[in-house]
Amino acid sequence: MIYFLPKFSLQMNFIDYILMCAFLHVGYQNPLSSWTLQPNVLVVKVNGSPSQQALKCLHSAEGLTNGDDKDILWKKNGREEKQRGNSYLVQLEESLGGGRYSCYSTNGSLLNHTVVLIQEDTTRRKILMKTDQEEYLKCSTQNFEGAFRCSWTWHRTRFGKVALIRAGRKSQTTTNLLLFCSFRGQISCSVDGTGDGISCVDKRHCAFAEEKHRIFLTVYVKTEHFLVESYSKHFYLSEIVKPDKVKIRRVNTSMIEVTYPSSWSSPSSYFPLTFQVSQSTRGCKNCDNPCENPTAAEVRSTSSLS
Repeated sequence: MIYFLPKFSLQMNFIDYILMCAFLHVGYQNPLSSWTLQPNVLVVKVNGSPSQQALKCLHSAEGLTNGDDKDILWKKNGREEKQRGNSYLVQLEESLGGGRYSCYSTNGSLLNHTVVLIQEDTTRRKILMKTDQEEYLKCSTQNFEGAFRCSWTWHRTRFGKVALIRAGRKSQTTTNLLLFCSFRGQISCSVDGTGDGISCVDKRHCAFAEEKHRIFLTVYVKTEHFLVESYSKHFYLSEIVKPDKVKIRRVNTSMIEVTYPSSWSSPSSYFPLTFQVSQSTRGCKNCDNPCENPTAAEVRSTSSLS
């Protein structure tokens, strides 16, 4: 007996087949982009759609046993995977898929490894929180000598670590400038022991010359779930100078002595400070922001005030 299916059913099955094939075709796409952050550290940018990122253990067959790449084993975060061979496909979905991928020979020897970090294609940040000034990085320096510090606030539920720091001075033009002080010197940075800031120094900065180029700073931070985000800031040192507290000594009932901070640049004649003095007979009403007192008097480059 021959069965005839209604024409409507045939059309629906054909349409379903097309939709299914289309889904299988676009179900796993390539990530938006991938780039090397450091040796053996790969950043993969994703938009939340399922995608795959290929990794390669060896670039040649020299390290293979009997030339068979099926002898290569893979582990993700220390746990053995089912995939075998010189190539490995990392399954990416939303912000998942990051980790430490290692490949081994059959005798257990480590052949190579790659840390895959996930960067989401979104303007919404998840690792650091903004400051009161609507900034993620807060930078300041106590003088013009070239050293500065930048700090941040970790998200309440996502504490991370610094993955990489990039800092340097960039020119707005491509013209090579011959300057008395080199503003393209190396800027070295180190992470503070608390983990919520970095200390940097421009070793070739000249305090007595005008800054021609801004400092461009980018901090890459990562979480334990291999999510990475970058935060950038550019500035002149003169824009972030915040002198340390001055020393005040009472000379007599009508005079006090104000001394420049020990960390301030010298000579003081070249780097003058303006002091703001406010007198109150009923206690301090604006102690949190004393320099914002509208009745305060300003005195420039004076050590003894009466």
